Amino acid sequence: MATTSEDVWRLLAELTTAQKETDRQLKETDKQLKEVSQQQKETELLLKEVSQQQKENAQQQKETDKQLKELGKQIGGLGAKFGSFTEGLALPSMETILRQRFGMEVVSPSVRASKEGQHLEIDVLAYTNGELNTAYIVEVKSHAREESITQLKSILQRFRRFFPEHKDKKLYGILAAVDLSPELREKILQEGLYVARIHDQVFELDIPDNFQPQTY
Repeated sequence: MATTSEDVWRLLAELTTAQKETDRQLKETDKQLKEVSQQQKETELLLKEVSQQQKENAQQQKETDKQLKELGKQIGGLGAKFGSFTEGLALPSMETILRQRFGMEVVSPSVRASKEGQHLEIDVLAYTNGELNTAYIVEVKSHAREESITQLKSILQRFRRFFPEHKDKKLYGILAAVDLSPELREKILQEGLYVARIHDQVFELDIPDNFQPQTY
């Protein structure tokens, strides 16, 4: 078929329309690319801010850990000082009880023993030879708890292994405490352990008249 001038003008019109649509799509694509680029920049900025915040948080955490560690040392030091103070407070009055009430000849504070890689720490050890042939172990606590009973019984049960020279002695335990609940006192007595409590800055035995101590 022969191409008329009308066909040519129609094709030119279609091409022009198509070109306009292409230009529009290109502009739209360019706009989207710019938006994506802007979003990427914002994302990168946000990531940088997050990274900076993480670094600051890490530094703050280090500082907090350091402060907590230092606080733990201070608390531990105070606990040790208070424990030493309590033992120092207990020794004179406990020595009086051990010598006058129980007839002990030797009273030794802070006894430490090691054997085959094992260790035993005793707050106060008292003993006498001869006819009595008896030993007492005193565990001193500022605040007595149920585990204090377990701890003292463990020391009593292990004592002869560390001190075989006292293996033939009758052995008794005394739990001396500054702070002690009535319920815990009853449990200590039920275990056959002596109870000593502080009164007017002096430790005194706190046992019923019919108390029967357990020999270990």
